[in-house]
Amino acid sequence: MFENRKDAGRRLGEALEPYRRYHPLVLAIPRGGAEVGFEVARVLDADFDLIICRKLPYPFNPESGFGAIAEDGTAYINPRASIPMSWEEIEAIIREQHAEIERRIRVLRGGRPITPIEGRTVILVDDGIAMGSTMHAALAMCRHHNAERVIVAVPVAGPYSVREFSPIADGLVVLESPPDFHAVAQVYRNWYDVSDEKVLQIMERWRRFKEGR
Repeated sequence: MFENRKDAGRRLGEALEPYRRYHPLVLAIPRGGAEVGFEVARVLDADFDLIICRKLPYPFNPESGFGAIAEDGTAYINPRASIPMSWEEIEAIIREQHAEIERRIRVLRGGRPITPIEGRTVILVDDGIAMGSTMHAALAMCRHHNAERVIVAVPVAGPYSVREFSPIADGLVVLESPPDFHAVAQVYRNWYDVSDEKVLQIMERWRRFKEGR
């Protein structure tokens, strides 16, 4: 069990120590991944930024989804998902989520572009992998932007996700993979929703941390 995302991030950063020599770029998927990513970047003395991705939710079940889209327009459609919708409905959902991505870039990153990815060792961080769609989209975006290597790093993921990401990432670090995995929250004693305001506080902490390095 992790006490909270901060605890998970510290422990994940320690597990990622072998990647320190590459001076990696840690990209966190907000909102939940922001606090984990901050701690990873702090432990590794790495660069840190947010990569904005959004799940493509079913209109009749928003908690579930059939894929995800990254901020550069890279889309991932889950091959295991049933999609009982027309292409017009799918396009409408993509447009809706792209608008939310633009809002998050404006609010959470101040409208600036993401830190350049090309040629970097990128560590993609979230607070866990449930279905894996947003991590797939983030990974594909990093490939499109010519990252030298892409490491997927999370405190928890189900056994299926471990098998799924192992062959497509250049490295995979998962601290916990319960055989009875059903939700990311199950390995956190203190689980809470993360607001835009909390993410902005984390990014301000990062700014101050960089100035003090």
